[in-house]
Amino acid sequence: MTTLTDAVFAEALRQKPGFLVVKFYANWCPDCRRVEAAYRQFPERFPGLAFAELNTDENQGTARLYDVRGIPSFLVFEGGRLVDRLYSRDAKSVAQVEGFVSRFAPSGQAS
Repeated sequence: MTTLTDAVFAEALRQKPGFLVVKFYANWCPDCRRVEAAYRQFPERFPGLAFAELNTDENQGTARLYDVRGIPSFLVFEGGRLVDRLYSRDAKSVAQVEGFVSRFAPSGQAS
């Protein structure tokens, strides 16, 4: 799991040619904690995808740039371009986050 910051975010997007799923979170957020353990297993469960996370309290510039107003929020980038997002209102459970992420996994890669 890659931890991103404001300083490295743009470069990280350039380095990932496929899908990159980024969880925007804060340590104090109960919904973030609810999905944290499952999200940490996603790199193994969805090997065709890249995963990262960004703490919005510590990296407010990137959160503002992508208009992240609620957490957790999950943004999906492809080739450095934002292609989809799961808003915090729809990211309250592991099942919701897993269903969203699985849409980007190559066929047969979710385990």
